Amino acid sequence: MRSIAKSFDDLLNIVQPTDYFFPPPPLKGHKEEFTALQIQMEAEKEKGKVREEMIKELRSDKLQLQQQVAQLEELLKLQAQQKEPKVQQVKNDDEILVDKNCPLPPLDGYPACKGKLKWLMAMWRSDSCYASFGINGSLCSILIYLSEIESWCPLLPGRVKLAAPLEIPPVQSGQAVVRGSLTGLYPVLENRAQYRWIHQRIRSMEEIWVEAGRSLSAKYDLTQRKAKNILVHPGALTAESNIKITETAFSGGPLGELVQWSDLISTLYILGHNLHLSASLPDVRDFLGIKSNCPTRYSKVEADLIYTDIIGLRQIQTILKESWPNYQCLVRVLDSFGTEPDFNHAVWAQKQDLKSPFGGLNLIPLQFYTMFPHTPDNTFLGFVVQHPLSNEETEQLQSIPRQNQALVYGKSANFWKGRESYLHVIHKYLEIHATVDNSSAIPSYVYNHGIIKGSEVQTLLRQSKVFVGLSFPYEGPAPLEALANGCAFLNPRLDPPRSRLNTEFFNGKPNIRELTSQHPYAEAIGEPYVWLVDMQNSTDVERALTAILNQTIKPYLPYEFTCEGMLQRVNVLIEKQV
Repeated sequence: MRSIAKSFDDLLNIVQPTDYFFPPPPLKGHKEEFTALQIQMEAEKEKGKVREEMIKELRSDKLQLQQQVAQLEELLKLQAQQKEPKVQQVKNDDEILVDKNCPLPPLDGYPACKGKLKWLMAMWRSDSCYASFGINGSLCSILIYLSEIESWCPLLPGRVKLAAPLEIPPVQSGQAVVRGSLTGLYPVLENRAQYRWIHQRIRSMEEIWVEAGRSLSAKYDLTQRKAKNILVHPGALTAESNIKITETAFSGGPLGELVQWSDLISTLYILGHNLHLSASLPDVRDFLGIKSNCPTRYSKVEADLIYTDIIGLRQIQTILKESWPNYQCLVRVLDSFGTEPDFNHAVWAQKQDLKSPFGGLNLIPLQFYTMFPHTPDNTFLGFVVQHPLSNEETEQLQSIPRQNQALVYGKSANFWKGRESYLHVIHKYLEIHATVDNSSAIPSYVYNHGIIKGSEVQTLLRQSKVFVGLSFPYEGPAPLEALANGCAFLNPRLDPPRSRLNTEFFNGKPNIRELTSQHPYAEAIGEPYVWLVDMQNSTDVERALTAILNQTIKPYLPYEFTCEGMLQRVNVLIEKQV
């Protein structure tokens, strides 16, 4: 087109008139010649008019052509600008498409933002739910989604993250009122087989819990509290976990986790909060209002807190997918042995080769709730040791005559292996009783009661003088139950201390804590209640037994392991720990 415009200029130079004029020759009576010349001049005049018209048309055409050239040049510039980001993205895969109408905010603290942006730019049509959230393929719509619906990217300047609307309006929970009964909890527990053992324990302790609630209310003002909506999801109890804790609870299986869940549920209910108990993945989906594979937007109930374990945490993360960051700070993880920060931080743990199937969760360390106060990094949740209601009952307990007997702490025959010489020394001083499965091979002089109810174990402890530790299981609730029933505890020393470095049991635990005895917390209580012994040293064992048999001790229970102590502690955690 530029070449055509030049041709127009050349043509104009040819056709437009020159300023140089040759005058006609002088007239000397040449009439005919003059007439011919006049005719010729008239013809030239007509040609001039035609030439002027042609020049006007050519100038008009040139102007139009120049305008078209300018438009085409502008169009070419726009096309080049649109192609340039795509070329840049091909050159450098780490760069994000630039939109001058939607500048990318600083991404400090959002390491996954770029990756999510790239994925959604390519895949936003893969699920219709993205369009329902307003994504139309533009960078701005994707940034708004990743910052306001999910939490992978920072908010754009001037925008505010709105609270997610609820599909069902939340029930106005009002104020939390300390409850005077646990009966409202029973129907929910009865409808779930996974809670059968928990239900039994809670029923057996109802009177103690109710009295503890009254006592705490009398000491502190508990009226100005909002009732929280709390999801309780013990992942280890679900059928999907395949751990079968609930199936073995009545046949000698481990009870520590079940004790802690029982007492937490009782505590939350007595404190007046709204509980939602889960026993399966569908229960969690229903509570969170998840209808499809789309990211969570609607919740059946707006959760204030979620109590779970590490298995349950993994399950919840799988269900929530991209919406997990919206719930991360609400989670409290029951973790018996604790998670140290080195194992919790995924990147750091990988660099330091601190492998653990339970680590790398990237939570705040205080979100891990332990059975005993192992470390200030985690939060001490604890549990409750069943204890007498009143001073009168304590006196009745002390009036029960102690038999010259010892009760062994070990419901599995595996715990007894290699302990024969240790038990022989004890048998010289005391009659030995046990609560082991009848099929287990144990010394013939042991009086075995088989697997019995918790209330019957309490009776045996009240009759016994010594509760015998076998060095395993580690850090269970039973030794404190023994102390609460006036029974001294033989606590085996562990030399060298047990940890993930030398003990298979701790191999997968996300900590490097060392246990110097079977029960370090009880070890700190010390004599005359707890006697640290070397199982391989008969002189050491006999020294402890002689001292125990020459003393009378009263039932002892630290306040933090009473119902009232746990109510007080959990209430403070709910109200103050954010």
